Amino acid sequence: MKNIDYLVIGHITRDITPTGNLVGGTVSYSGRVAQALGYQTAVLTSCQPDYEGLSQLAALAVEVIPADHTSTFENIYGANGRTQMLYTVANNICPQHLPPAWQQPTVVHLGPLTNEVDPAFMNQFPNSIIGLTPQGWLRRWTEDGRVYAREWPEAAQFLPLADVVIVSEEDLLNDEMLPHYRQLANLLIMTESVRGCTVFAGSDARQIPAPVVAQVEPTGAGDIFAAAFLTQYAGNGRNPWQAAEFANFVAAHSVTQIGLDAKIELIRKMTQKIT
Repeated sequence: MKNIDYLVIGHITRDITPTGNLVGGTVSYSGRVAQALGYQTAVLTSCQPDYEGLSQLAALAVEVIPADHTSTFENIYGANGRTQMLYTVANNICPQHLPPAWQQPTVVHLGPLTNEVDPAFMNQFPNSIIGLTPQGWLRRWTEDGRVYAREWPEAAQFLPLADVVIVSEEDLLNDEMLPHYRQLANLLIMTESVRGCTVFAGSDARQIPAPVVAQVEPTGAGDIFAAAFLTQYAGNGRNPWQAAEFANFVAAHSVTQIGLDAKIELIRKMTQKIT
């Protein structure tokens, strides 16, 4: 693949669920969505070279940094809510791992999950739209693997370098984080589950509602939203309001399907009708 439109960087994951192991990670959901929306898509990741989940990315250009382990998560639900566990972690991803042919994509999506993406990537693409979903820089975990939210001390250094920052309301630890991030980011989008999202562009803030759908499986909705937003933002003159409406539409309908393949097939069919 010579011309890359959409480059997503982060760990592909093995997600342990009650019904078996599934492939996960921002690179999987965002990468597949960008490809379904017509973008030539590439993934820079780290995992075991023989990880079976890589088959889900067969239609994409993929560069794997070999690791002894694949990042493996499990969400355990109980009376006190969700406990997230991280059992194994693949290798860090740094600018020197970037293939030479992938230097000028239209969109670069940094999607860290385990603090694995070197923030130095934000200085590598002067001609690209830099999109950031920083959830993996907002996590810490204990020796037994339990994951906790944390502050991101480097936010003031790196958030201004991104063109678009997309966070979930679940990423915010306290009431101070949102105004702080809003001040730092050039364009900040906060996703709000079934309520849609709020877009903060300069002094303007608009809540963009999502379509009402029958939710079946919300897995990956945030990553799907991010890819839909970034591709639409890049392709429509950087209009954040239209991009947010489109991303809400795509992400909302994705939750009506079970499994990555079914979600992608529905997105492909629905967006073909729109275009």
